[in-house]
Amino acid sequence: MNSSSPTARRHIPVLADRCVELLAPALDGGGLLVDATLGMGGHSELVLERIPGARVIGIDRDPEAIALASERLARFGDRFRAVRTTYDRIGAVAATEGALDGVLMDLGVSSLQLDEVGRGFSYAKDAPLDMRMDPTSGESAAELLARAPEGEIRTILYRYGEERFAPRIAREIVRRRARTPLVGTAQLAEIVRESVPAAARRQGGNPAKRTFQALRIAVNHELEILADAVPAALAALRPGGRIVVMSYHSLEDRIVKQELARRSTSSAPAGLPELPEHRPSIRLLTKGAEKADEAEISLNPRAASVRLRAAERLNPRSTP
Repeated sequence: MNSSSPTARRHIPVLADRCVELLAPALDGGGLLVDATLGMGGHSELVLERIPGARVIGIDRDPEAIALASERLARFGDRFRAVRTTYDRIGAVAATEGALDGVLMDLGVSSLQLDEVGRGFSYAKDAPLDMRMDPTSGESAAELLARAPEGEIRTILYRYGEERFAPRIAREIVRRRARTPLVGTAQLAEIVRESVPAAARRQGGNPAKRTFQALRIAVNHELEILADAVPAALAALRPGGRIVVMSYHSLEDRIVKQELARRSTSSAPAGLPELPEHRPSIRLLTKGAEKADEAEISLNPRAASVRLRAAERLNPRSTP
């Protein structure tokens, strides 16, 4: 990338070259891409640099991300504009533009949110227990933990963090909050550490990782939004348009995988002729989920867990 802005220097987009490679056939000649998870604009910048005439609409709910990415991409003029909303609203964003040529989704928490200590996404340093991607609206993690009954907290940790010690952690959260409000990330990390058996603490990295992931997903309604966003994005694509989705944990990837698999196979009942309405509406562009190679992971450790899937919208009259 040619940008030398401070934002560009603090952010390395994951699998950026592969994303551009997959999207380019749909964007060549001036196509429109919706970067549905704009973040600090790294993927959008590479698309605008490498694909002459391509235009990008960047979606993000985080006002700080909108400001930083807009500054970073100002040099592209009217080829880029930002919209502050959640990416399940992609259909409404696209409605003013007509069918889209490409959609990119880079899911989960952004580098901006992880690196800003005060946002409360990280257990590495003490900060207010917030975790909202849009810090101006909704319920913070501290507010959720202050009002949720033990059973709800346990379910959140199980469902969104796949935390096997969820009952212990939920019980201790409720016990501690009865004495002292839980307002800081260090308090929560300490509760998790003390709730997890010593043997389990010695493996698998920081024991708070799954609890923080679970609360972040719950606070931001990430999986519900994703479940609506993928079909909305596919519906907004023109025939020949392409979607690229990068997931970072199994819960996200499962939603993406299932939706793409459903739309890439015939829905005709066994033994009956395949009518047009039963034909696949997309073809897969990746065989399973692609991963980052060791060279990229060494440069950008956040690429270690990425799973990339891509598909192309078919003409309704065609078959794969």
